[in-house]
Amino acid sequence: MPTKIKFLRKTRPKKAILLTGLPGIGLVGKIAIDHLISQVKPEKIAEITSDSFPPSIRTQNAVLDLIKDEVYYAKLAGQEFLFLAGPVQPTLDFRAGSPQEHYEFAEAIVKAMKELNVKEIYTLAGLDIRERRMNTQPRIIIAATSKKLLEEWKKFDAIVDRNEGLISGAAGLIIGIGKQQGLEGACLMGETSSQLYLGDHGSAKIMLELLVKKFKFKLNLSELEKEAKNIQEAFEKLNKQLLDQVEQQENPNLTYVR
Repeated sequence: MPTKIKFLRKTRPKKAILLTGLPGIGLVGKIAIDHLISQVKPEKIAEITSDSFPPSIRTQNAVLDLIKDEVYYAKLAGQEFLFLAGPVQPTLDFRAGSPQEHYEFAEAIVKAMKELNVKEIYTLAGLDIRERRMNTQPRIIIAATSKKLLEEWKKFDAIVDRNEGLISGAAGLIIGIGKQQGLEGACLMGETSSQLYLGDHGSAKIMLELLVKKFKFKLNLSELEKEAKNIQEAFEKLNKQLLDQVEQQENPNLTYVR
C-alpha cells in the first residue's frame, strides 16, 4: 500500500501555507505543531496512511485502527494554513525500510498540497547539537529554497548558520521535492539533543515564538514554558553530576557526604 491521502471534506484554499511537524530529533517539530493545533483548533480535512509507516496498529479504548498522519485546515490572521501532523514518518533505519519509501511519501504529500493550492511549505524539525544543548539557549536554524526567503526569515530571528549539510527524512525531502515542483519553502530546525527522547519543549517553544512573529499567531505558550523549565532543571542537575564526576576523578582521595 503506497501512501494514501483520504480527504474527509472538500476544501480549496486560494493560496495556502503548509506547516509540517512529524517526529524527529528532540521531537521539536512534532511538539510545536501539536501545540499549535491544540491552540488554534483547525479542522481535520485528511488522513494519511502508508506502508512505509511502522508495521503496527494503534488502539484507543480497545478500538483499533491503522496508524495515520493527519492534515488540518485553518484561516488565521487573514492567511490560509494547512498543518501536517502525526505520530510517524517513514523510518530512517534502512534495515527496516528503504530510501524509496521516503521519496514516495514526500512526493505524495507535495502532490496533494499542490492540488490544494499550497504555495509555500515550512517543515519544522530538530537539529542535534548534542551536549551543547545543556548550556545554551536553542536557536532556530533555517535552510530555504532561495536567498530571498532566507533574508525574509532572518528578520524574525531565524539563523543562517551552516554553509553545507544534510536534512534527512520528511523535513528535508518535502521541501526539496516541493522546490523541484515550483514551491517555495524552508526547513526550520530547533537546536536540540538526540538524547531528549521525550522531547525538547524548550526548543519547540522558541520555534513557536518565531512562528508567532512571522505569521501573527495568537498562542498561549505557558504550558511549554513550564515543560521547558523542567528540562532546564534536568540539564542543571546533569551538569552538576558531570562536574562532580570530573572533580572526583581529579581528586580520587576526596570523599563526599550526601
